[in-house]
Amino acid sequence: MDLGDIQISLLLASLIVAATPILLAALGELIVEKTGVLNLGVEGMMIFGAIAGFIATIETGSPWVGFLFSILGGASIAFIFALVTQIFRANQVASGLALTLFGLGLSSLLGHSYTGIKPAAFSDLHIPILSEIPILGVILFQHDPIIYFSILAVAAVYFLFRNFRLGLILKAVGENHDSAHALGYNVIVIRFGAILVGGAFAGLGGGYLSLVRVPQWTEGMTAGAGWIALALVVFASWQPLRLLIGAYIFGGVTLLQLNLQALGLEINVALLSMSPYLVTIGVLVFMSARRSRGSLEAPRSLGKTFFGL
Repeated sequence: MDLGDIQISLLLASLIVAATPILLAALGELIVEKTGVLNLGVEGMMIFGAIAGFIATIETGSPWVGFLFSILGGASIAFIFALVTQIFRANQVASGLALTLFGLGLSSLLGHSYTGIKPAAFSDLHIPILSEIPILGVILFQHDPIIYFSILAVAAVYFLFRNFRLGLILKAVGENHDSAHALGYNVIVIRFGAILVGGAFAGLGGGYLSLVRVPQWTEGMTAGAGWIALALVVFASWQPLRLLIGAYIFGGVTLLQLNLQALGLEINVALLSMSPYLVTIGVLVFMSARRSRGSLEAPRSLGKTFFGL
């Protein structure tokens, strides 16, 4: 095994890129779950955001337009989920699973004629002076704008739930929707809005996957990233800063499977492909084992349907 074949700085920079789609989707799901809604449709929102952004980029030649349509694509699937679960009060778990299947099928249909086409390149944003710092410049300051946005979004969500009234209202709805309703807050409207925001983040994560991470369209290209994002929220105990760390850990595992063979290790390809999901299962088992010690801080109304007027 020759570590000299791989530049550590480029490897770490690639880790950040690999983690970004999962981070964006997980951050959106964290916002949704903070209001007490369990959305298992993240995978469907990501894949539809991926194809919507990809088609828009191919047709217009602008990745920025593509990212806009990724956001709209994810939000449109989220709108269906919000309508079904908050207005018609359908079961959240069943609705989320159905929308995942719907998103996967619809994206496959729309993307059939776009397979093998390369989208317009999305340029990196080299931060002046900082990008010239040896090693750290490559790792931290020579990325595209979406990566910087994802990190700023984590910080914004952290301060939202910690210091702002809106964040306290969102948490209040997630902790006890009946009490929040009694205080005069419109639980349905608040959850509806949170679901749309969560879908927009998931769609952006999917768009980043098809436009930057793997700049092409391939059927089923999310490959379980939405499910990893769901697990990541639990891993982070519904805390934004932990989510950032967890996303980079999972991104590192995902990237590791692509680099081990380059280092000369003869490991079965199937086993390498399984590694991110094995780590996900292991983390969930570990977190569940610590449930009795209060390590999980899930909103108390998570997954519960609100029947108030």
